[in-house]
Amino acid sequence: MLRTIRLTQAIRSLRSFQRSFITLPGTETQSLTATRILPYSSKSLYTLIADVNSYPSFLPYCQASKVTKWSSPDENGKQWPSEAELKIGWGGIEEIFTSKVFCVPGSIVEALAGEAVTSLPISSLKHHKSTYDTPAIGNNIFQSLYTRWSVKPFHYKPPNGQPQTDMTEHDAREQTEVHLSLDFRFANPIYGTLSKAVAPKVAVIMIEAFEVRARKLLDRPGALTAEKIH
Repeated sequence: MLRTIRLTQAIRSLRSFQRSFITLPGTETQSLTATRILPYSSKSLYTLIADVNSYPSFLPYCQASKVTKWSSPDENGKQWPSEAELKIGWGGIEEIFTSKVFCVPGSIVEALAGEAVTSLPISSLKHHKSTYDTPAIGNNIFQSLYTRWSVKPFHYKPPNGQPQTDMTEHDAREQTEVHLSLDFRFANPIYGTLSKAVAPKVAVIMIEAFEVRARKLLDRPGALTAEKIH
């Protein structure tokens, strides 16, 4: 009888520990966003974002990136990344994980890992049909990781000293709004602790690094306007 009571108490203690462990700082979901208006065409900027293999050359903490699977051809016959293996590192820690990738040509690049799921409709991802319902791949660092880059033309509305009374959009001056959204949850609180000082700034750091990349490639003579991804 005494053994039964002690066993019951041990199980209750374990459950209590598990509940407290789940809510330890470093394991909660974090949501971050950043936006920039850049003086380049949406098409050119999207080409840079969809070039997943080039990420290590400009994204902080990304040490390696390789597309391991491509989509079926889209309506224009182009293939896009549908899966990539990435290696990230900071504070002496290095981890490799696989991301499921969805590309809406010209507007969105989305990467998912762990328990993350897409909110994009299948109608805009017909070229990703073979992987659309496939779960994202689990890993040792993120319980869930959702990353979305989106671009759209930024329409300049010149001031004229008068209130605007209609919704007329003036011609875009080759400007684009670039938006980055990140939602992530670490699988281990140790990672959350080690990245505590950096994590809240990651989205801003990433989009600033992308801006530098864009200026480097698009401000030079003969800069690309569109580049073949695959």
